[in-house]
Amino acid sequence: MSRQEKQERLDKLLSNLGYGARNDVRHWIKAGWISVAGEPATSPAQKVYASEVRLEDEPLDHPDGLTIIYHKPLGTVCSRKENGRLIYEDFPARWIDRKPPLSPVGRLDKETTGLLIVTDDGMLNHRLTSPKQHISKTYAVTLAEPLNGGEVALFAAGTLLLDNDDRPCMPAELVVHSATEVSLTLHEGRYHQVRRMFAATGNHVVTLERSHIGQLSLLATALQAGEFKVTTADALMELIQPE
Repeated sequence: MSRQEKQERLDKLLSNLGYGARNDVRHWIKAGWISVAGEPATSPAQKVYASEVRLEDEPLDHPDGLTIIYHKPLGTVCSRKENGRLIYEDFPARWIDRKPPLSPVGRLDKETTGLLIVTDDGMLNHRLTSPKQHISKTYAVTLAEPLNGGEVALFAAGTLLLDNDDRPCMPAELVVHSATEVSLTLHEGRYHQVRRMFAATGNHVVTLERSHIGQLSLLATALQAGEFKVTTADALMELIQPE
């Protein structure tokens, strides 16, 4: 048992972890499916430690929080309000009902693939997205048209003002691999930023993949599209910002 672990109602605990509604817990107790510290559970209102609860002889699913490293496939959406296949469909079904909810850290649009962190840890989410933390995101980009030659200097200058924005983009590093293939490293996260930056130069993004978050690379994860790994906030930050 963790020193910081707190007791809470059994029905609330199971509901918050996505197992079912609170009313379901009463039926599970009657069926003998739940034990607490090796003894049959007695009441939905019973105060329990999550580490001591077993449901059908199995420990509870990540009761201390959940952080995922995920390879987002093409055509999936991060928002639960958009139409289309949700990223959550690649995870165990009950995870979508967890409270606090799982949220993507820096959403990728439907046509963007690559490295995505999904977590229920609000502090971790803020740490990964705040420009003050200096965590870069790098994207592999394929363009419809050849570069015009001025993009490297333009993006690095910190003067590019995108449509409907009231301040210019922070300086960004563009690495050219060919006339239509580049890597772009950003130090902030704006709506459709990569696509809008190239649109401002008269070009169009054909494919877009997030390849890195800080020092963590998609390649190093060995994840195929749609696959994920469960980690912890501390272990994740060691990969993103190694000392």
